[in-house]
Amino acid sequence: LKPRPLRLPGRSPSMPSEAHTSSNKMQEQELELQSVIGFKGTVPSALILHPDQETLLFPLGCTIVLRNLLKKTQSFLQGHDNQVNCITVSSSGRLIASGQKTFMGFPADIILWDFAERKETHRLCLHKVAVTSLSFSRDETYLATLGCQDDNSLVVWEVERGTAICGTPAATDTAHCVKFLNNTEYKLVTGGNYHITLWDFDLQNKKLRPTQVNLGQIKRVCTSIQVDKNDEYAFCGTTTGDILEIALDRGLFKQTFPKKCFSLGVTCSTLLPDGDLLVGTGDGTIARIAAGTMKIRQQCQVLGGVTSIALTADCTHFFCGTALSNIYWTDVASMTAELRNTCHHERINHVCFPAGYSEVFATCSVQDIRVWNAATRQEILRIQVPNMECHCVDFMRDGRSIVSGWSDGKIRAFLPQSGKLLYVINDAHKSGVTALATASDCGRIVSGGMEGEVRVWRIGRQTQTMDASLKEHRNRVWCIKIRADDSQAVSASADGSCIIWDLNSKTRSLCLFESTLFKSIVYHPDESQLLTTGSDRKIGYWDTFDGQAIRVLEGSEDGELTTLSISRSGSHFVSGGEERLLKLWDYDEGVCKAMGVGHSGAISAAAISPDQTFVVSCGAEGAIMVWTMPPEFVDRCCEAVE
Repeated sequence: LKPRPLRLPGRSPSMPSEAHTSSNKMQEQELELQSVIGFKGTVPSALILHPDQETLLFPLGCTIVLRNLLKKTQSFLQGHDNQVNCITVSSSGRLIASGQKTFMGFPADIILWDFAERKETHRLCLHKVAVTSLSFSRDETYLATLGCQDDNSLVVWEVERGTAICGTPAATDTAHCVKFLNNTEYKLVTGGNYHITLWDFDLQNKKLRPTQVNLGQIKRVCTSIQVDKNDEYAFCGTTTGDILEIALDRGLFKQTFPKKCFSLGVTCSTLLPDGDLLVGTGDGTIARIAAGTMKIRQQCQVLGGVTSIALTADCTHFFCGTALSNIYWTDVASMTAELRNTCHHERINHVCFPAGYSEVFATCSVQDIRVWNAATRQEILRIQVPNMECHCVDFMRDGRSIVSGWSDGKIRAFLPQSGKLLYVINDAHKSGVTALATASDCGRIVSGGMEGEVRVWRIGRQTQTMDASLKEHRNRVWCIKIRADDSQAVSASADGSCIIWDLNSKTRSLCLFESTLFKSIVYHPDESQLLTTGSDRKIGYWDTFDGQAIRVLEGSEDGELTTLSISRSGSHFVSGGEERLLKLWDYDEGVCKAMGVGHSGAISAAAISPDQTFVVSCGAEGAIMVWTMPPEFVDRCCEAVE
């Protein structure tokens, strides 16, 4: 095998490349986000039905997703640099406000968005660490914002100019929620740990004047507030699982209900026109409480703690979002919930496509494997193994089985249409199967384990036997790739070595060493070079003939790189990692050509589709993002390999 020459003007192939120059940075374009699969269900009251009754809004990491329910399209509001922590829409639907969380000591921004134009109008910056609650006034003139536990300040902003009017500490203890009253611009109510406070907003003197509600002996942590249409009463949901009724004219505590508290607390609530109260709880119960008697009229159960209730304009149905990232469509009259959307709610470990087929892809997470339709973003199949984590997943080349590696040390194969268990290889690896690759003849699987073993399995019609056990790595095997002719496999390990194995003689044929924890490895399609990446933030080009390093790129400015995927022709590749940016690189130039911003957790896996038109990336926050491959690169990515 001759080393593949790099077509670089004026640079010898062995010369290590520099980090990005400023001119290269100028060339970087932004990858277009085509669609997302995901919903951050843990954000309170974050699933909102826009007053136009067509658009569903919800946060996903740093992005706000606007999903058109009729046209089945998505658009995105991107501007936050960390997770969106709260979101609200003005009564007319003209404005959206979103607040984020950030790191200790850093400012947390609030962004005002124009809904029609889908663009940022103002960025409000006063709170530290995180913003926990937002509320527009009746006429959308003012916005009240509440900082988190470390900030705990209540600020009122003028919406038109995006300037702060006044601010004050919200309480001596942590405040959790804020709400403007319905019929006046100048009264607010906040609730939090062991207090509920009524505020008079004095615009002339730029002051907020508090009135404490006397709760007597009752000690409650208030997490949600609903105000009735006449501004007579406020209903405050608590972590204890009951609701406090407060008379707003004099700030008096009236009563608590229901008699039997909901388990895991009241997490969200909304008022119906007839005065009934819809309540969502931490154990997944949605209850309708009758006005007047304050007794439970009807209830139903959903999967995961209820965090959002979004009523339609006619109040006959509502969308319900849960902490397990499920979205239900619920009938108010019969209280029957129908699952509409679902996605991963924990970190995603791996993503893969079937060989040569871009219509579907599979992802694996804690406890489950899911197969998705790439065009409709719908889940086609879910395979669950309780209390186990799936580290890796792959399709057999013939598409007849999905092979997966699990934390209990077993390799499980499932049928791709029914999800039924096809076979299990017990005790494949002692502390968990962490990497997998399937041979093109569908007769062998090469697996890697938590303790560094690489094992070759022969898959027969009825039997699965171990062909070889290769123990040279001293730490976790993160990635395995097999050559097109099945003659060799390469494994990347956290011990700082990548080993090329001869699968015929079952011996090591070459070893690459670097002072890094190797996380990902790919063959260039002509198999003369390897690409590696890992904890040192560098992307290394290696010669498969003699194991020499050809070139090293500075792949990330901060945080390790965890994933690589190369195009069919080898002209481009993508990388991702803890920097949370998906980068598209030109292989020969060694230059980052485009960048995708959207993840709020580390990117754990990325894959270029077999038809080279899009890239799928998955994150530690549970989001799946589909990016459009820039059209000018698609033809080069599809070229035949010389």
